[in-house]
Amino acid sequence: MSRTKATFCGLLAGLIAAIVLTTAMLLLAVMGVATPLVIIGDRLSVFIPPGPFLSLMGKLGGYNHLKQLGVGSTIAGQLLVGAIGGAVFGLFARRKPAQPSAFSTISIFVVVAIVAFAVALWPVLGTSYVGLPVEAARLVTLVGFALCVFLFERTLVASFQFLKTRNLGKQQYEFSPAIGRRAFVLSAIGIAIAGGGIALARKLYRAATFSYDGTQYKGRIVEPITPNELFYCVTKNVVDPKVNVDLWHLEVNGLVQNRAAWRFQDLVGFPAREQQTTLMCISNGLDAGLISNAIWKGIPLRDLLDQAVPLSNAARVRFHGVDNYTDTIPLEKAMKPTTLLAYDMNGVRLPHRHGYPLRLIVPGYFGEKHVKWLTRIEVTHAAAKGFYEAQGWGPDFITPTRSRIDVPDYDSRFSIGELQQPIEVKGIAYGGDRGISRVELSFDGGKSWRDAEIYYSGGDLAWSLWKMEWKPDVAGDFVLAVRATDGEGDVQEWYEDRGSFSGVAGLHQTVVHVTA
Repeated sequence: MSRTKATFCGLLAGLIAAIVLTTAMLLLAVMGVATPLVIIGDRLSVFIPPGPFLSLMGKLGGYNHLKQLGVGSTIAGQLLVGAIGGAVFGLFARRKPAQPSAFSTISIFVVVAIVAFAVALWPVLGTSYVGLPVEAARLVTLVGFALCVFLFERTLVASFQFLKTRNLGKQQYEFSPAIGRRAFVLSAIGIAIAGGGIALARKLYRAATFSYDGTQYKGRIVEPITPNELFYCVTKNVVDPKVNVDLWHLEVNGLVQNRAAWRFQDLVGFPAREQQTTLMCISNGLDAGLISNAIWKGIPLRDLLDQAVPLSNAARVRFHGVDNYTDTIPLEKAMKPTTLLAYDMNGVRLPHRHGYPLRLIVPGYFGEKHVKWLTRIEVTHAAAKGFYEAQGWGPDFITPTRSRIDVPDYDSRFSIGELQQPIEVKGIAYGGDRGISRVELSFDGGKSWRDAEIYYSGGDLAWSLWKMEWKPDVAGDFVLAVRATDGEGDVQEWYEDRGSFSGVAGLHQTVVHVTA
């Protein structure tokens, strides 16, 4: 067999094998098993600092487009690497007329691949989209990958053997009608398998988070308690978990005297606490709606930690979601009675996208700390970091006092002659876990201030809603600004020395045009 023929046969065989590999991975992903298609992005993203990460998102049009690019690039990369691997295999097989032994091909394409996969992606192998505990999920992920690469190896070998032709005496027919027919048949099989892969990809796409990731809650629709279906949503996942509670349990381990594992029915048997708490994303802009308020029901985290008995060198608590998301909070904060393990949201069980069956609620901290789909609580040392902490966000994750004007809309226009009643100005104010004591409005860009009416107060852990009636006396372009005072008496202001990756802090302004 000539070098050209060996390369061609190997290339086509490798491409077909890579299609089989990718289709198998898509099938596993639909079944809730983690594969490189969906977890390689999690592994790589921690190496991208927040600045370049946000810049890349901006260039691509948002987080969803970035995730789509990541999955698409992984699929394309697998097909390319598979084809190249097949070509190399063809050149290797050319030197040995006899069929390569199964031992050698399995060693190279299966065993080596599994070892490389485990080493490169070990931190994210515990991902499970059906709620398996971390160790069980890691095993399932490895077994699933092993099955995929075994299918690749068997398909590659069989396809290559199917394509190559026999020598006739001393003459070798390189690209005879026979090999052409075989290449056509194999290509047709590959196209059929690819069609199944596309169908699986479409099913996975319909189940993906693209339709609701980045959901914002703002404007005229804002109510004191945010409806669950409108509650803001941010997720790192391409596909969010849908946990099977019968497979799930919560582990408490790390620097503790008493390790434990709890089933869901055990947790709901603890004395419950209900509280209103507002959550806000660390990337929420001054005028954005990545903030919402709900009534959460669950058990204080300290009830489990007290039973676990943290050791003297324990300093932080790291929380693990079934999607392999992690974050940390100080042990002191974890022991506060308001830090909850919540299983109900606004009177119903947690929706899947908001963390069913259990999520963390940490009043006064940005949303990334409120880990969803919780499966492990690890008491750990002071240097422990979570997903976004390792990426470079922070170091301050305590929410600053914020306020926002929801009504009227930016660039609204009114005519004094047509105004039958005052213009209603309304919005929200949020002081983390410090509450809100006062809200003021300015109609001249912050030169003077008037008190607004706080018509709803959610308490120290939640937002307040405010309003004011305004009837301008003269025409002009007005710059409206709002500022809040928290329950400790600190007035909202611009924080010039606050790191840009610890959440923006400042005064929200909007423009209103009034004509005569």
